[in-house]
Amino acid sequence: MKILVGVNHPKHVLLFKNTVDNLMNEGHEVKIVAVEKEITEYLLERFNMPYTLIGVNQQGLYRKGIALLGWEYRTYRIAKEFKPDIFVGRALPHLAHVSAVLNKPFIIFEDTEHATVAQKICLPFTDAVVTPDCYMRDFGKKHVRFNGYYELAYLHPNYFKPDPSVLDDLGLRRDDNFIILRFVSWGATHDICQHGIKNKMELVRKLDKYGRVLITSEGVLNTKLEKYKIKISPEKLHDLLYYASLYIGEGGTMATESAVLGTHAIHISTTAKYCGIFYDLNKYDLMWISDAENGAIGKVVEILQKNNIKKEGKRKREKLLKDKIDVTAFMIKFMEIYPESLKIMKKNPNYQDRFRLRRSL
Repeated sequence: MKILVGVNHPKHVLLFKNTVDNLMNEGHEVKIVAVEKEITEYLLERFNMPYTLIGVNQQGLYRKGIALLGWEYRTYRIAKEFKPDIFVGRALPHLAHVSAVLNKPFIIFEDTEHATVAQKICLPFTDAVVTPDCYMRDFGKKHVRFNGYYELAYLHPNYFKPDPSVLDDLGLRRDDNFIILRFVSWGATHDICQHGIKNKMELVRKLDKYGRVLITSEGVLNTKLEKYKIKISPEKLHDLLYYASLYIGEGGTMATESAVLGTHAIHISTTAKYCGIFYDLNKYDLMWISDAENGAIGKVVEILQKNNIKKEGKRKREKLLKDKIDVTAFMIKFMEIYPESLKIMKKNPNYQDRFRLRRSL
C-alpha cells in the first residue's frame, strides 16, 4: 500500500512517527508532505521520516489562503507521481482537495473541536474522520471514535521511555520541584479572538515561590523572562514533562502530554472549554482548565503544596493507561484494512479493545 501523509505542525510529526515507522517496516510505502512550523522540519529530520517540504506556515487567514494555493499545487504534483492508495492527516485542505481530484480516500485523524474553519473546508472531501471518543462534535456516518488520545500515539509506554539524563542537562534532581510554563503564539486559524495568560511576569513571580520555573514559548519572550527559558533539544521536552511537578500553560497539546505522562496540568485558554479531551482528563484528576490565570491560582497552590504530587500523578496515569488503547496500533490497522475498518468500527466499536495491549498486527 502507498500512503501519503500530511504534516503541518510539530505535533503531527509526533502523531505519525511510530505509525510511519511500523508501516514502512511492514513493507508499505509512505511519503510525507510537510509545511514548516516551528520545529516541524527539525523533527522530521531527527526521526528520519521521508518527507518533502511544500511550504512554510503563515499567520492570518489571508496569508494562509494564498499559501494554500502553493501547497495544493505541490501536493498534487507529488501525489500524481507517487500514486498513493490513501491520503492521511489532520484536517488539511490541500490533502482534502488533492485526494478528491485524484479520487482517493482521505482519512482525517482529528481532535481539535474548535478548528472549525479547516474542518468545514475538508469534510466534504473526507471519507473517514477518526477522533477520541471524548470528542464533543459529531461528523455522522463517516465518524469513528476510539478510546484514547492522539498524544498516546507517541507517549504510550509501548513507545515512550523517560530519560532522566534530561535532569542532569538542567542541573535538576528527580525530587526537585519544578514547573513547566508554556506560552503559545496565538497565530493559528482557530486561535483568532482567543487568549490565555495575560500577565506572564506576575504568574512567574507567584510560581517562583514553589520551585524552579522553566518556560517554553512559541514567540519571543520578554527579556526579563529569558533566564527561565528551557535550553534543551526539543525531543527531550517530553522527558522533562514526565519528571516535572506541574505543567501550566496556554498550549493544549502540551497540557495533554503532561497529563498522560502523569504530570498534573493546568491549561489556561479561552479555547479549552470547547475540547472534550480536557474534560476526560479531568475525570482522572490530572488536568484542570481556566480562561485566565487568576482563576487557576488556587489549584496551582493546592497542587504544589503537596509533598507527594509526582508519585500521585504517576499512580493516576496507571489507571488512565489501563482504560485506553494503544493508539498507534489502532491507527495502523485502520489504515491497512481501510475501508473495511470503517465498516467494522461503525458496526462494532468494541473491536478496538484488541489494542489495549501491545500485540503483533
